[in-house]
Amino acid sequence: MAPVPLLGEFEQLVLLAVLRAGEDAFGTRILHELRASGGRRVSRGALYVTLARLEEKGLLLGRAGDAGPARGGRPRRYVRVSAAGLRALRASRATLLRLWSGLETALGKAE
Repeated sequence: MAPVPLLGEFEQLVLLAVLRAGEDAFGTRILHELRASGGRRVSRGALYVTLARLEEKGLLLGRAGDAGPARGGRPRRYVRVSAAGLRALRASRATLLRLWSGLETALGKAE
């Protein structure tokens, strides 16, 4: 099995937003999830560059939808998290939980 790739913070957020958006995840829906659940305003350009990078890494799987007149004949691009993407998210979560563990005193109480 290939080693699990390390994820940057924004890559993690995008993968999580794709999971939240569900099977029909596409750019606008992913942006909405990043804003609503992640509290992040992100440019479309930054999102699409990251989606392409995650797909190149094999962490996302993409497919073209049907072309329609509403988009000038261009098909909508749908993405979903691959099995490798899920492994990377699980590994990232486990690492973060280990790092956070035992730091409650140092960090103080949540406000």
